[in-house]
Amino acid sequence: MGLTVSHLSKKYGNKTVLDDLSFDMRGPGVYALLGTNGAGKTTAIRMMLGMLSRDSGEVTWNGAPLDTATCNVGYLAEERGLYPKYNLMDQLVYFAQLRGVSRAEAKRRIRYWSSRLEVDEYLYPTKPARRSALSKSTGASATVALPSKKADQLSKGNQQKIQLMTALLPDPELIILDEPMSGLDPVNTDLFKAIIREEIAKGKYLIMSSHQMATVEEFCTDLTILNRSKTVLQGHLNDIKRGYGRINLSLKVEQDITPFIEQAGASILTEKEFEYQLRVSGESQANELLGALIAASVPVIRFDLREPSLHEIFVETVGAANEKE
Repeated sequence: MGLTVSHLSKKYGNKTVLDDLSFDMRGPGVYALLGTNGAGKTTAIRMMLGMLSRDSGEVTWNGAPLDTATCNVGYLAEERGLYPKYNLMDQLVYFAQLRGVSRAEAKRRIRYWSSRLEVDEYLYPTKPARRSALSKSTGASATVALPSKKADQLSKGNQQKIQLMTALLPDPELIILDEPMSGLDPVNTDLFKAIIREEIAKGKYLIMSSHQMATVEEFCTDLTILNRSKTVLQGHLNDIKRGYGRINLSLKVEQDITPFIEQAGASILTEKEFEYQLRVSGESQANELLGALIAASVPVIRFDLREPSLHEIFVETVGAANEKE
């Protein structure tokens, strides 16, 4: 049955911030909500979760209205929600108990996720113990456990790890991630990606909102692109790409081939030291250009004809929508 979002709309006064959004997830996987800043993504998520009232529309989970009191949902908000001056362990146990996890089970899950997210030093800090007569004679070292750190003692990236932990501690069926990779370095980005893959493998439903198109493209199967509160593109990513066709050509040669490109009728998108990114009408035009280069004995180092990336689709779709207004 999955998740169904039907005709969500929201206005503040005369300003429409979300206009008739509908989509559904019929099976586990990742659904992407994409859009420019202010397009309505976060508003849509908050309305789905009941954090904002709806002017119209409904959200159902397995055929019944989505209610976070009864549906096991994990939510990573774009604006992080840790209490800066409170002990992290106390916060994590508290958030888990709010979602129906017992204190003992919360502690067990925190220990797992602390190791998985590599934050043991903040949740389980220690200091060297005073050396006793026994340790002096045996040479053994000992440590004393300290209270966990407070949120404001952590970097932004490590706070993000703790925030993700709060979303995952209830072992949710539905996980909503709003800009999950924001502020992460490459190492921790890869760590988050690995965890997302693990959750997908467990059969979870994930909704992801992000400006990092390459990351979204790694995971999502279906998507909606919003622009100025309206849906401007929606569907299965592979179907959308097939609709564009293989129109992006990456070429690397050892000399200037501008005359050959012009003769073939292709368009140069970027050029750097005999590396070209071209827009072609399709395989026929690309093969015509390749044939001309071979006939002229031009060494071709790379010839890669591909469908457009999600980033390119996003830019073109949003740009076309803005030109119509």
